[in-house]
Amino acid sequence: MRVLFCAVVFLFSSESFSAEKDSKAEPCFTCHGNSGTSQTALTPSLGGQPSFFVIAQLFLFREARRNKSGTPMDAMAKPLKDDDLRSLAALFSKQPPPQPPARGRDEAKYARGKALLAKRNCAVCHNPDFSGRDQMPRLAAQREDYLLKAMRDYQKGERIGYGSATMPEELAGLGDADLVDIAHYLAHGAR
Repeated sequence: MRVLFCAVVFLFSSESFSAEKDSKAEPCFTCHGNSGTSQTALTPSLGGQPSFFVIAQLFLFREARRNKSGTPMDAMAKPLKDDDLRSLAALFSKQPPPQPPARGRDEAKYARGKALLAKRNCAVCHNPDFSGRDQMPRLAAQREDYLLKAMRDYQKGERIGYGSATMPEELAGLGDADLVDIAHYLAHGAR
């Protein structure tokens, strides 16, 4: 896995390029939204994600190493070249981050999610405001259904990413109701 991480670092640090919307980005907007805010169930918003994170995820998809059972993104990312990964990452990192839903916040779930995260180390990697950094994603105002699916996949060992046990370890001991509350808190503008 160290080699994989080094490959991603190399991709991120290579020569700069234009981040204009091009034909390679068009398919992304269909599911992830033109503004970087997804309106598609179980599909993450990419606006405001750290560039390094986007490069890393696209690399993992391209190499079919993000999920054990594969995803539709594997086929989408397969033809992407290294320059494409960098260009798409720059594009999405410059889009505005998603905003929390205007309605639907359940105060009890929100408070429980906040309390659960206060007892964990999530803010160390994802930042205290959950804005993400480096290879750690922005979680604040992300789609609630996607956050819940991602946490469930980590717990089941389906989502392997970098091959690290960090996320399964961080989620250990949490029940499904806890994950629901955490997803609700993060989606509704964790503060």
